[in-house]
Amino acid sequence: MTCNLRLCLQFFLIALMQQSTQTPHFSKQLTHRPKQCKDSVFFRDGVRRIDFVLSYVDDKDGERKQERRRLYEANLVNVGLELEIEDKSESDDGKTYFVKIHAPWEVLATYADVLKIKVPFKANDIPNNSEMPMNWLSTPFRLPEHIMHPEPDFFTAPFDKSKTDFFLIGDKDTFFPPSNRNRIVYYILSRCSYLRDECGDRDKKGIKRLLNNGTYTAAFPLHDCRYWTRSKDANCESDRYSLYKHWAGFFCFFKEQPLNLIRKYYGEKIGIYFAWLGFYTEMLLFAAIVGTICFIYGFLTYDDNQWSKEICSEEVGGNIVMCPLCDKKCGYWKLNSTCNSSWQSHLFDNVATVFFAIFMGIWVTLFLEFWKRRQARLEYEWDLVDFEEEQQKLQLRPEYEAMCTNRKLNRITQEMEPYLPVTSKCARTCLSGATVLLWISLIIACIIGVIAYRLAVYAAFASIMKDSATSNLQVVGPYITPQLATSVTASCINFVIIMILNLMYERVAIWITDMGEGQGERASPILLGFSVFIICFIFVNYYSSCFYVAFFKGKFVGYPGNYAYMFGSNLRNEECDPGGCLIELTTQLVIVMTGKQVWGNIQEALVPWLMNWWGSRKARSHPESLYSRWEQDHDLQEFGQLGLFDEYLEMVIQFGFITLFVASFPLAPLLALINNIIEVRVDAWKLTTQFRRPVAAKAHSIGAWQEILNGMAVLSVVTNAFIVAFTSDMIPRLVYMYTQPDGEMKMKGYISSTFINMFLLCRYRDYRYPPGHERQYTHTMQFWHILAAKLAFIIIMEHVVFLVKFFVAWMIPDVPSEVKARIKRERYLVQEYLHNYEVEKLKIQLSQNGHNDCTCPPMIYPSLPKHEMLSECL
Repeated sequence: MTCNLRLCLQFFLIALMQQSTQTPHFSKQLTHRPKQCKDSVFFRDGVRRIDFVLSYVDDKDGERKQERRRLYEANLVNVGLELEIEDKSESDDGKTYFVKIHAPWEVLATYADVLKIKVPFKANDIPNNSEMPMNWLSTPFRLPEHIMHPEPDFFTAPFDKSKTDFFLIGDKDTFFPPSNRNRIVYYILSRCSYLRDECGDRDKKGIKRLLNNGTYTAAFPLHDCRYWTRSKDANCESDRYSLYKHWAGFFCFFKEQPLNLIRKYYGEKIGIYFAWLGFYTEMLLFAAIVGTICFIYGFLTYDDNQWSKEICSEEVGGNIVMCPLCDKKCGYWKLNSTCNSSWQSHLFDNVATVFFAIFMGIWVTLFLEFWKRRQARLEYEWDLVDFEEEQQKLQLRPEYEAMCTNRKLNRITQEMEPYLPVTSKCARTCLSGATVLLWISLIIACIIGVIAYRLAVYAAFASIMKDSATSNLQVVGPYITPQLATSVTASCINFVIIMILNLMYERVAIWITDMGEGQGERASPILLGFSVFIICFIFVNYYSSCFYVAFFKGKFVGYPGNYAYMFGSNLRNEECDPGGCLIELTTQLVIVMTGKQVWGNIQEALVPWLMNWWGSRKARSHPESLYSRWEQDHDLQEFGQLGLFDEYLEMVIQFGFITLFVASFPLAPLLALINNIIEVRVDAWKLTTQFRRPVAAKAHSIGAWQEILNGMAVLSVVTNAFIVAFTSDMIPRLVYMYTQPDGEMKMKGYISSTFINMFLLCRYRDYRYPPGHERQYTHTMQFWHILAAKLAFIIIMEHVVFLVKFFVAWMIPDVPSEVKARIKRERYLVQEYLHNYEVEKLKIQLSQNGHNDCTCPPMIYPSLPKHEMLSECL
């Protein structure tokens, strides 16, 4: 009976509220209200700031949605938020309602205390002695001081509502910046129920569920102005305009990034990403310089390539007739037909390749170690040092709470918390694992299909080109061979398959993450990173074709009369060129890596722009409408759940290409550097101009990506050692050169020594005894010597690189000593000022209570130990 009475009263109050905001009489009043500035981010009174906006379309058949909205908005009002509704007649499409939300001081203070948001209490008086020597050289790359450091430096402490007079609160309306305000409001929105608290299901809560079921169409904080001009409202900031002018413009590519302004406007999580991307790009400069030098070395030693001269000469290569590369359509061919590919291989397969592979193993370590130091400095500057401890005190994720039907006692907090039973966790894990295996099987099936394409199409290309049909082409004709045509077309097909699978498995990754949803605010990004990357989705999809060419192609061929075939079919396994498979690995790497980067930048820039252009067409057709700040942002794209994840993923994939296979293509860091210079500005441009303002979020590091990069760094040493040993022709040439009987260390005769005569009709490349020998077709001692040299090289290279890596990691501390000292100094000063504050507060309290009989001298208070109770005075 009580519940029904309360229900009737609540419905009556909600009906009055809806009538006062959405009736035709209210719409008529709206036409007479003062005209607002297009960039206004305030309520109609011009005083209360809009901290968040919800939008919805009132469907004809949406009675349940209307009820949810009424209850949800009523509950928002009950927790202290203030709402203002814009009628659909004021929108550019005439259909959309906008609910503007303002958080008053009392709400902000309460939840700032809950979230332990750090706020200033004293100006930072620690001198900054981080001036670099010859700092004037960086002047052309600097930005104005008010852009680089938009806020003064303060000592900060977690906000405590009971100690408001301790903090530097000048104006309560501007004390919390917009990024903190929208973070607090979103925290409330994600935990507010849309059913009656007295009689409803407590699991029905959160703005995410309301967006998923269509009750609301969008929820977002507002940009502070249009990006191409400053706000005309004097009370509005213009940080978006400053970011567009000094950060998002392509002609700012040589300028430093305004990381403090990015952090202020978008929050620490996005700020950390751009700090990492910028640092990664800076470190790529050194790798690109060394890689370019190695490539130039290969070009300058072009004429010293004795083995290529033998292949191209008529006396050696012209007289060596090679066995057919396929069974039916392929014929005999002369070795000098591979002259061009042999010269091309030398550009990447030379002594400098070994040096560059070792250098990249050390470069990766330096990059990761120096990033840890840079990250530690940002943690201190952005007040994220104690972020982990603060996050543990937050409530559970609302999605996790809604998922769990059981509750148990938390031994630490002594509170009942939701949890998933072991049986439910096991079932979800098994289902997720089966899905992962299914998708990996699909990717492997696609790879096998591409390999079958290679084997089948090579015979076709060989049949078409056997009469040198392309030799009539003046420039590219001599370079077009069946091997090149097969490699290029297969790489392009593989790239298309990668892009298609990439679009499909992102949805599967989100589903897997939801299946394994964990506790805590930071569970989702880590789970998502490991679900997609560590469980081999990305690794298998992007790198499997390169692994096939590097480590499998040409390794299981057999010999004439005993060839190996693919899975018992009539498709003979592929052979490498006489110069090895390195040039084909280079081709594969260039096509996939460059194609991915070019396609990614086009997709990131063009698709959001086209969608926004189409979405704002109605506003362009009604220029007389206000087209307010919330309408402009509503027509932008949403920075979705995978927004930042996709950006990290794109760069980590690139990182894999330039580390795992860099021994085959020293110019890979240069291509990555050029791409990243563009990538930084494209990401900044689209985030500033094409996307709604994301909800500010905190992050003290790049999260799980750090461990992924560490794993790839270790794996890169192994892969590059194997590429030099088994894919490159470097070791066989060195063994031949150092085992010459006359000790002259020359390469003359190397080509003839590596090809076996087969019945005097044709030759094939291998180290086997010739026909007629008592051990015919078995491996010679030269084969075992070369194999031993390859294994010795792998062991030596890995041990040398790993020793240097561990030594460098040990020599470079993760946190700079200066930062450690400043953290300790700040903690000491915070403790001291808090102590003095409590002492002064106690003195005032004692004097107000009339307790003047205390015998303690007044000057004793500042000298008391910091943790000693004032028992004598009390």
